[in-house]
Amino acid sequence: MDKLTALSLSIGVLAGAATFLAVGPASGVFFIWAATIAWAAYFFLGATKEALVNTIVCGVFGVVMAWITALLLTEISPDATLGFPFMAAITVTVAVVVMCLAANIPQLATIPASVLGYSSTFAYLLQTPDKLNQDVLLSVSLNNPLLVISISIVVGTYFGQFSGQLAAKWTKE
Repeated sequence: MDKLTALSLSIGVLAGAATFLAVGPASGVFFIWAATIAWAAYFFLGATKEALVNTIVCGVFGVVMAWITALLLTEISPDATLGFPFMAAITVTVAVVVMCLAANIPQLATIPASVLGYSSTFAYLLQTPDKLNQDVLLSVSLNNPLLVISISIVVGTYFGQFSGQLAAKWTKE
């Protein structure tokens, strides 16, 4: 079959498998939205071995930076002199600058993948009740975004790689 059809079918079949995992046996540990963001990033970055490594390493680095930011946010008093919104904005500004400057380290140079990890982590923290607190952030549990979002990014990136490999097998030469 042609390349687009093969890729469409492989992505569709594996998206079904990923959905089964996300709503079935891996529910609460594997988030389909974080996985498909990483899956797309893998293709956006070129669908190569380098893209696989960069998506995982920088994506997880973004998760770590968001986790640190979240811990810092939990330390801001609601009645801070400058107000919580302003202090939160300063905290996020500094963290994002540090995350982007880390691109000076070659292994952390894929800023878009770092941002996807950072954003996915805050999506989880801000949209899931009772997650943005120190008890969750410092726990060694599958409620901690450091673990679950990193797992989703890694698994999603590999789903991207597998869909590309499957499409290649189905493509007519």
